[in-house]
Amino acid sequence: MNIDKKQFGTTDDTEVYLYTLTNAHGMEVTITNYGGAVTAIKVPDRKGDLGDVVLGYDTLAEYVKNPRYFGAIVGRHANRIARGEFSLNGKTYRLARNNGPNHLHGGIKGFDKVVWDSQEETAQGEARLRLNYRSEDGEECYPGNLSAGVIYTLSSKSELRIDYRATTDQDTIVNLTNHSYFNLSGSDTILKHELMINADRFTPVADDLIPTGEIREVRNSPLDFTRSVSIGARINEQYDQLTFTGGYDHNFVLTKSDESLRLAGRAFESMSGRILEVLTTQPGIQFYSGNFLDGSIVGRGGTVYKKYAGFCLEPQHFPDSPNQPAFPTTVLRPGEEYRQTTVFRFSSE
Repeated sequence: MNIDKKQFGTTDDTEVYLYTLTNAHGMEVTITNYGGAVTAIKVPDRKGDLGDVVLGYDTLAEYVKNPRYFGAIVGRHANRIARGEFSLNGKTYRLARNNGPNHLHGGIKGFDKVVWDSQEETAQGEARLRLNYRSEDGEECYPGNLSAGVIYTLSSKSELRIDYRATTDQDTIVNLTNHSYFNLSGSDTILKHELMINADRFTPVADDLIPTGEIREVRNSPLDFTRSVSIGARINEQYDQLTFTGGYDHNFVLTKSDESLRLAGRAFESMSGRILEVLTTQPGIQFYSGNFLDGSIVGRGGTVYKKYAGFCLEPQHFPDSPNQPAFPTTVLRPGEEYRQTTVFRFSSE
């Protein structure tokens, strides 16, 4: 196992680094401490040829400008919060409305826009990058001083494990995830990727993309991925949920909800033979099919990211949880520790 560290640039007079974690099979994961973003994941196809399977940029300046959260850690509260408001202990907190009328992914300067303290280390069969960030009370209008930690671990089994931790000195809300866009073929769109999501229910949204509060079965709908099906097979069907979002951008309620690490989804790309399995302790997973990529973004190596260029599988708590009493809570109180784990496991066949 090996970790290579190099300078990536400077922002706000703070040095930013790139860390490349490599295992014995040649798998490489590159992460920057700016936003905790995964900038590259190189894994072999069925022939053993390495290819980068995530969307990203070549320069720090592009990540600073990043309008699509490529590879980033998002927080303090991932996903949408209706009207940018929530109430806690009888007090209403008003957050930035940075996604139409709603709050998204922590606000104007969420965890994707800060430089995390970083420390690299290797252990038996593992390469590890530890990231820490202290979010001050009132930052982006969230209450409480929050100490957040994220540990990226690359194993000899070609698994990228992400462990999330957080504590607070006041009651607050927390929902952290990684926002990597995957494309297992490394080119074209992801519409031919076959996808299975281990969920028989989802949280439907209204036309403002905020959950209605209903938890609906996926059966007999284009959101049924309980058996592997190509992402593009039903993406253009006349179904209100697809019309609202221009494709898939929905939270799926994972079938097993005992907070154990379990399989949440599996993606397969037939040309390369690459497989991505996602395991998590989280209660839900947001599947996003890259609907809002529109060809205006030029990524790594001059690649134009058009619609459906990548997909996200983001294990997390449900969108708008602070305003939805029936959803699992995202409230964190002093003396408690926020603990979640996600594993991205790669293989080929």
